[in-house]
Amino acid sequence: MEFILSHHALEESKKRGISLELVESVLDNPQQIFKQNETITVYQSQVIFDNGKKYLIRIFMNTTVDPKKIVTLYRTSQIKRYWRAE
Repeated sequence: MEFILSHHALEESKKRGISLELVESVLDNPQQIFKQNETITVYQSQVIFDNGKKYLIRIFMNTTVDPKKIVTLYRTSQIKRYWRAE
């Protein structure tokens, strides 16, 4: 998927230790995709980090622009809070 990162998303990825490779991996094979609103789509996957702990990676992308733009992203250990029942 072709995309760009906003300045904010780039800063968040550095601050939270989320590599560009991990971002691409989640976007290429997300476990869940859903619309937050008319412009933002959320891509998320559960990932085990080097410390052995499982986190939910959440990527918020504006899909109405070309190329698509990641507006923010983060990881959270509160998986149950954000995971959507199928």
